[in-house]
Amino acid sequence: MSTSERFDCHYCKDSLLGKKYIMKEDTQYCTKCYENLFANCCEECSLAIGCNCKDLSYKDRHWHDQCFKCAKCSRSLVEKAFAAKDDLLLCTECYANDYSSKCSTCSKTIMPGSRKMEYKGNSWHETCFLCHRCQQPIGTKSFIPKDTGYFCVPCFEKQFAYQCCACKKAITTGGVTYQEKPWHRECFLCIGCRKQLSGQRFTSRENYPYCLECFSNLYAKKCVGCTKPITSLAGAKYISFEERQWHSECFTCMQCSMSLVGRGFLTKRDNILCTDCGREK
Repeated sequence: MSTSERFDCHYCKDSLLGKKYIMKEDTQYCTKCYENLFANCCEECSLAIGCNCKDLSYKDRHWHDQCFKCAKCSRSLVEKAFAAKDDLLLCTECYANDYSSKCSTCSKTIMPGSRKMEYKGNSWHETCFLCHRCQQPIGTKSFIPKDTGYFCVPCFEKQFAYQCCACKKAITTGGVTYQEKPWHRECFLCIGCRKQLSGQRFTSRENYPYCLECFSNLYAKKCVGCTKPITSLAGAKYISFEERQWHSECFTCMQCSMSLVGRGFLTKRDNILCTDCGREK
């Protein structure tokens, strides 16, 4: 037979005519050479995985199909769900018993792959995580912890939350108390300009809250000098004389503008003058 007609193993050169062979990258090998050169070693029994065996692989590791078993109970994992722990392969039942979380409500194992809820180190089956009041599954909805229970937001508002005296809706976070009544921060407003008063200085008149500016404009005495409101609420100092008031900085001689705070002064009709200006003819 001519060389061009031969069909030999690429490695040992034995003829492959009439024999089983394996192709790898367009090159033919007899089964023995292929196993010696390319066969993977089984993780379980350390023997080569021959051409007549199934090669099962997971993360660059290989097993005979009969060696692909749970490391704890030895049940076959072929075509079954499994989990890995510290390089060991475990059936889902063994993994769950040894490593999975236990439901805080029913105390049963939460099986790998099943939906679960977690909060502050505790775990629940999705169907076991219930609102303490309505006993409906909370699922992915918002919830509020209270004492040893968990409440969906509507139930918490009905059972525990204060009602804002302005909008009558539940106050779930923060809030302001004024005259022993609860308010949302955004609802606690100046009765005059409707500006939020939370975190701001304010005063009241007839039980209504006012920002300092509105209160001053509406109710404060006016400075004779500048006609602007005088209020001690913002820490302003003022002078009072014969039922008239001045800001300290406005209490000046009508003629020379010298400050009269702490000084003697004279009056001429409705004007106030320093003693020097008052003596002039």
